[in-house]
Formats: sequence, structure tokens, C-alpha cells
Amino acid sequence: MQDIRKARLLRTLAATAMIGAGSVATSGLVLMPNVAAAETFTNTVDLVKKVMPAVVTIEIKKKADDQEMAQMGMPEGFPYDYFSRRFGIPMPDNQNGQGQGQQMQRPEITGLGTGFIIEKDGHIVTNAHVVDGAETVKVTFSDGTTADAKVIGEDKATDIALIKVDTKKDLTTVGFGDSDKAEVGEPVVAIGNPFGLGTSVSTGIVSALGRDLQSGPFDNYIQTDASINKGNSGGPLFDDNGEVIGMNTAILSPTGGSVGIGFSVPSDTIKTVVTDLQDDGSVKRGFLGVAIQPVSSDIAAALGLDKPEGVLVADVTDDTPAKKAGLKRGDIVVAVDGKPMKTPRDLTRAIASDNPGSTVQLSLLRANKPITVSVKLEERPTDNSAG
Repeated sequence: MQDIRKARLLRTLAATAMIGAGSVATSGLVLMPNVAAAETFTNTVDLVKKVMPAVVTIEIKKKADDQEMAQMGMPEGFPYDYFSRRFGIPMPDNQNGQGQGQQMQRPEITGLGTGFIIEKDGHIVTNAHVVDGAETVKVTFSDGTTADAKVIGEDKATDIALIKVDTKKDLTTVGFGDSDKAEVGEPVVAIGNPFGLGTSVSTGIVSALGRDLQSGPFDNYIQTDASINKGNSGGPLFDDNGEVIGMNTAILSPTGGSVGIGFSVPSDTIKTVVTDLQDDGSVKRGFLGVAIQPVSSDIAAALGLDKPEGVLVADVTDDTPAKKAGLKRGDIVVAVDGKPMKTPRDLTRAIASDNPGSTVQLSLLRANKPITVSVKLEERPTDNSAG
């Protein structure tokens, strides 16, 4: 695999900046679906025929942000402040509404992504980065018809969004499979809208599971070699039962195009987040209030452990559930509600998956002695990356 320092991790939203008549392409940027029982397909053609009508193209329009302006070669303050600083050109007087200190109106961005229909009432899942900042959202169905959509909610921490269309169409839906049961080597099918060409199908296998790209605290990506490119963002990754086991989100690439290293948010994460978004448009997560780190061999030896295991509590923040429950620096969390904790990511996801106000049982090693502590969780701050 390419060295991650040399390759680029790219979100797979395709975007075009519209400026006047010209255009400049920019680079990388409890739920019960109405679906029939899963069936095992013996060939890709039958699977695609079954699920294709549930996959949609999403087009958004928004004003370019600073990063997108820079990608288009438009520095901050372009054009007036920039040319005044660069060449010493005096700022213009107030004429036609563009006076001194005012900036040119930001260009409009047209972004293209993919989504999939999960309920007949028009609920559609896509990536948060596809609809982030959208002023308008339009959905194009597989038969070419279109409908306006509204954003119900988005969760940037997991890059999941829920949108909804109001239509009288008889919508085809797809259901979620169990991503926990996905296996390396099993065949998968990706459907999306690469480079705005239109709905396209690619096939491959599950290349790896549980990938941490360090893009957020809840990274747990499915890696696939199915071709994924800009515009595939938000598209489904199907197993051979025609069920969604992932949502295509990013690629690792030195060129900006697919080199066979794509990443999908697992369906088990999508189901949990979408249920919360459907409820009130937001996601509330449990919060413990500790700084954590892996238990290395050296730490295990220093603490007198037979082997490295669990998650080390490096610090406990004042006035948090952990402090109130009596957790201490040096404690090792080995399980949450009986589920083993092997890495800091395991603990972060386990706590975040519980609702604020719920009580969890932490199995700890303290001075090499096992104890159990009950902790009543609070709501996780939105800017917090620890447990």
C-alpha cells in the first residue's frame, strides 16, 4: 500500500465551481427499512437489477468556502484585498455595491454525490460531507426523474447524513446487512456516480476490516478494492445478499483517482447514527471523561501484568462521570458491560454508543486486582476526542 504520507486520503465528493458561464473542476473534496427479506444472488446482474432503483444521485448547490476558493486558485480576499496587497493597487470606491473592504461574491459550488433509499417515505442515507453547507439538495432517481430533498440531520464525526424527499413515487428501498459478520475476501458490489458520469457499478472484495484512518474518533472502515472515485460518496456497498454492509466514503490515492484502496463506513455504525438522526436530527453520545492510551508491553511489565491487555486510563478529568464514579489514573479498562476492550478505539466507540444518562459497568484492573465500577454517562461534548 502507498505510504499514507505520500498518498492522499480523499473524500469522494465530486464538486464543480460555477463562475459566470465558465467552470473550474475542484479535486477531492430503531430503523426498519421497507425491504423484502434478503436473498442470496448467484450473479451480479440479478443483484444489480434488484437494488439499482434504490440508489440515487445527489446534487447540491452551495457557496464555496475558503478551502474550495483556494483550490480554485482564489486566495482569501480575492480579488480586491488580494490585488491591493499583492500589487499595491488602491481599493475601489464604493461602486455597484462592491466598495472598499468588500469581497467578490463567493462562487457557487455544485457538488455531486450518491445516496440510497432506506424507507418508502423518502428517507435517504448519504455522507455528511456530500450535503454539508448545502443551500439546495436535488435527488435524481434511477429512472431519471428528480425531486427536491431536505437535510434531516448530519453527523460529521461519522460522516453520515440523512435526507428526505417528498414524492408520490413508489420507491424501492434497500436494507442493511450485518457489517460485523463481513469477512475479508467476500465479494462486494459498489454503486455510485463517479465523476458525474451517472450511476455506475463496480465489483471487488472486502480487503480489510476495522481500518483506522485517523480521520476521527470513530474510524472503523471497511476497506475494499471495488473501484470508488469522486462522486461515489454516499453510495452503498452491497454484499451478495443485496444488503448494504457499508457506505463508500473515501479513497487513499496518490493520483486522486481509484487505485483499489477505498473505504466504507460499516452498516452497523450507519444504522445507529441514522436512528438518532431520524429522531431529532442530531446524535447524542455517552461521555466518560478520561484520557486513554494503549497498554504497551513496557506498561504491562511496569504494572505487573502477565500480558498487555485493556486500555490504560492516563488521566481523569474533574467533574466528569469518570471522576464521580471513582476512576483513577493508572486504572486499566478491560471490559465495558462484559465486552472486552482491546484498544482505545474500542473504549471510545463503546462509550459513545451508549446514550447519555445510561449506566455502564466497567471491568477494571487496579493495582493488578480486578474491580467493577458503575458509571452513569453524560452527554459527550461535540469537540471531545477522548473517552
